[in-house]
Amino acid sequence: MLKMFTTQLTGVWKKIDEKEEFSFEDGARLLAQAPVGDGSIYIFGTKEMKAVEVEALDGAEPFVGAKVLTAADVAELGEADRVLMFTRTSGDEDALAVAKQLREKGVPFVAVSTVMEPDAADHLVGMADVHIDLRLTKGLLPDDFGNRYGYPSSMAALFVYYGLKFTIDEMLAEYEE
Repeated sequence: MLKMFTTQLTGVWKKIDEKEEFSFEDGARLLAQAPVGDGSIYIFGTKEMKAVEVEALDGAEPFVGAKVLTAADVAELGEADRVLMFTRTSGDEDALAVAKQLREKGVPFVAVSTVMEPDAADHLVGMADVHIDLRLTKGLLPDDFGNRYGYPSSMAALFVYYGLKFTIDEMLAEYEE
């Protein structure tokens, strides 16, 4: 089972890399505007996506200058700040509530989630300045009853986080030269 899971997870990462290549660049460019200006990059994760917040702040290679965003903190954000939001699906109620506040305040943000209803303007895809699709619509492994399990949303989110972080770090290094 582990070999099958590894193969499927590698396929998810490859699909994200191939299908979201331009969104990675656009998202990193948007987020990099904060440290170049007078803003900060805030990270917001719902449910299991809080793993990204922990990795960004307390991991072996912290995201320098990044801060965790809580729903209560949104009122304090300014136009120079940027938000990187992670949630399981594009219709997550907690993420949508924060996204609406960000839009009202004019704070640009990048959202990372699986698109469940691509045409819904009230979902993150329509609200975010840049959206990266995790492409995890079901579990990766079949069981004996035709169901699927093994839904590695936080692993996919961490893959996206590192892709964005590496790209931002490269952009900022070029800017400082």
